[in-house]
Amino acid sequence: MNFPILSVLTILPLLGAAFIATLRGSEAVVAKNARWTALWTTLVTFAVSLLLVTNFDASNSGFQFVERFVWFAPANIYYVRGIDGIALWFVLASSLLTLAAILCSWKSIETRVPMYHMALMVLLTMMIGVFSSLDLILLFVFFEGVLLPMFFIIGIWGGARRIYSSYKFFLYTMLGSLFMLLAMLTIYVQLGSTELTTLFGHHLPMSIQVWLFAAFFLSFAIKSPMWPVHTWLPDAHVEAPTAGSVILAGILLKMGGYGFMRFCIQLLPEASQLFAPLVMILSAVAIIYTSLVALAQSDMKKMIAYSSVAHMGFVTLGLFSFTHQGLDGAMLVMLSHTIVSAALFLCIGVMYDRLHTREISAYGGLASIMPNFAVVVMIFTMASVGLPGTSGFVGEFLSMLGAWQAAPTITLFAAIGVILGAAYMLKLYRGLFFGVPATQDVRRMRDLTVREMIVFAPLLVLVIWMGVHPTSFSHIYQANITAILNPVSTGAAQ
Repeated sequence: MNFPILSVLTILPLLGAAFIATLRGSEAVVAKNARWTALWTTLVTFAVSLLLVTNFDASNSGFQFVERFVWFAPANIYYVRGIDGIALWFVLASSLLTLAAILCSWKSIETRVPMYHMALMVLLTMMIGVFSSLDLILLFVFFEGVLLPMFFIIGIWGGARRIYSSYKFFLYTMLGSLFMLLAMLTIYVQLGSTELTTLFGHHLPMSIQVWLFAAFFLSFAIKSPMWPVHTWLPDAHVEAPTAGSVILAGILLKMGGYGFMRFCIQLLPEASQLFAPLVMILSAVAIIYTSLVALAQSDMKKMIAYSSVAHMGFVTLGLFSFTHQGLDGAMLVMLSHTIVSAALFLCIGVMYDRLHTREISAYGGLASIMPNFAVVVMIFTMASVGLPGTSGFVGEFLSMLGAWQAAPTITLFAAIGVILGAAYMLKLYRGLFFGVPATQDVRRMRDLTVREMIVFAPLLVLVIWMGVHPTSFSHIYQANITAILNPVSTGAAQ
């Protein structure tokens, strides 16, 4: 396929943002046109991204749809784009969740509407850029570019403590990015190239790998986030508007997992093996600790935010087991969490739009008042818990299966998180949907609207589809997992 599809996917949202910037008229007219422009732009972007799936060769372990142009010849830096089976799903998820973010904001965002949708469009461009960049400098540009629109989304349209939360999010991630930049510059000095496909063919000395791993690990641990550098996430989630939480949990956290696979394991295999026991211990601690913290929460958003840290703990647990089952499980956990966490934040948004509170105690009895909504939330809750037949089960099972082969004792402790996960999610569901409605305002809450059902429908389908037939998703990246593990097995053999 000679068509530069990845560049087109990157440019389309920017064109939508530019068009929104030119809109003129009364405030109401401009707001309406901005919403429709963002919606159609994202729909077209998603439709074009589907071409990636239909033209993807799952048997090819290399990068596909590659675009390569000279960017800065004197420094041997190129504009290189391409995706493999791992990046493919995140590119699709970026456009799908941005679409959901626009629809869920249709009525709730009423101030600075054009600016808000421009921020979402720029954010979509940056997310697609991160997952499709094959040059370190280009990837860093997109990686940092994500910060600005999300900073504004939280800081302008967030809650009461939005300024504090947005700065905390920005500074934490910026700190990690500085270490990543230093690591990238070191690689360039050592190997004279920033192109990933070239770098994967080189072997760096162990003394350098250790320092590079530490820098990359800190950056991606903050992004994931891992314990104990996770504290920015609950604040960001609580204060972000619903769309911000959807994108943050659904896509931005996965940049950490994606970075671990691409840079730590594939580029620095020996250092990754050296630090694997420490990472697995941190993962187990994160799973148990944040699950206990989630169990104590009374704020719905905080509970789901802490659950995200626990789920990403299963990701790193599987990744650093260096087994095929572990990496396969980590990918499926990330894909499932992309759908389920986004959906749960959308569900919280539905309730918040009606009652304007996130306190669990303010609700109760919603099963009889909003029966359709109760079924939707139940399915996503069961997926979060990891019920067989939903997307959450297969990934967690494979992740722990792979981790068990590498570190049985650590895996045994991490498995406690499965029980705790069921405890806090069932506590949340019971508090919201059973019992007696807390107030008359709760009794007057209306069930899902047509627009909300349209948002939830594809996510429900994906949750069940992935749970019943996970191979239809995992076969895309099986060859790539083998390619990622090859340097690890080669290093072990030496």
